[in-house]
Amino acid sequence: MTVRYPRPLVPGDRIAVTSPSSGVDDTLRARLDFAIGCVEKHGYEVVVGRCMDGSGHISAPAAERAAELSAFLSDPSIRAVVPPWGGETAIDLVPLLDWERLRTAEPTWMVGYSDISTLITPLTLLTGVATVHGNNLMDTPYRVPDGLVSWLDIVTMPAGHHFAQTPPGRYRSAGWDDWAANAEVSELTLDAPGRWTRLDTGDASNTHGTDGTGDTGGHGELVVEGRLVGGCTEILAPLAGTPYLDTSSFARTHAPEGLIVYVEACEDNAFSICRTLHGMRLAGFFDAANAVLVGRTSAPDSPTLTQHEAVIDALAPLGVPVLADVDCGHVAPYLPLVNGALARVVHTDERSEVIQVLK
Repeated sequence: MTVRYPRPLVPGDRIAVTSPSSGVDDTLRARLDFAIGCVEKHGYEVVVGRCMDGSGHISAPAAERAAELSAFLSDPSIRAVVPPWGGETAIDLVPLLDWERLRTAEPTWMVGYSDISTLITPLTLLTGVATVHGNNLMDTPYRVPDGLVSWLDIVTMPAGHHFAQTPPGRYRSAGWDDWAANAEVSELTLDAPGRWTRLDTGDASNTHGTDGTGDTGGHGELVVEGRLVGGCTEILAPLAGTPYLDTSSFARTHAPEGLIVYVEACEDNAFSICRTLHGMRLAGFFDAANAVLVGRTSAPDSPTLTQHEAVIDALAPLGVPVLADVDCGHVAPYLPLVNGALARVVHTDERSEVIQVLK
């Protein structure tokens, strides 16, 4: 069974904004309006839902949030759903969504990351519909750095289209822009040099070294393919081992070529991330992985364990390539990855690239 891709958006299409997790408080309403205006300038009509209250950690009771999200995703006049950002407890929606209704509805793009991983990753795994990880509405006004694309680009792409992204080589070392003080900031501060980091020893069976030995040794080329699946580590971990995060079943049905699994830590220290990744591995989340991509993180190291060491401690038993410091997490810039897309990852000491094919 093939992965299903929503039809490409064209000017005049409707995009829905709802907050399945956290809403937007009054101090940030100007940023929300600016982001909506950015989408409207691309020719789209933006529909804002009722579940947007930002006075607490959730925008509305769970039943209301689930009903609004299901309605938007099932409405053939809505072509994309883009929450303002993530939050904390979108997991309360998972058992309330009408998964059969979503499975049979015409595919609609859903875009998000962080706590929205709780929804977009199961949406792809359970319905076979592609989703976009790595952007959110409030970040949309930022100029896209060279080498990357925006979710606004991806949702216009037809099935069968392929696109390549390369990391800009710089990232934001700390902090966030103050949207309350400057609602219209549109330039990312990328003040630190950084590249992707190979964590495994380089002797995995699906590593293709330039010298033919299969061992990059810091000098060869890694080339690996598979379908993309992943999200935020802390958010997905509670779903590991449940029917909502059954990557093995998805691989059997949709990805006989195997998976490229990506994870990224938001805030947990290295001890917690180590335990979490061990648990996800034991629950089978990585069983079909041909490689693992790990997002760059600003989460703290622990006294005797770094974030990189935590990853390799937990994932080395997989025997597959592990690339860290990928631009797919909470640290800007944001490299969007399409859950369900066929991907080809290339990495050497000099360059990194991910090519995604919507097929």
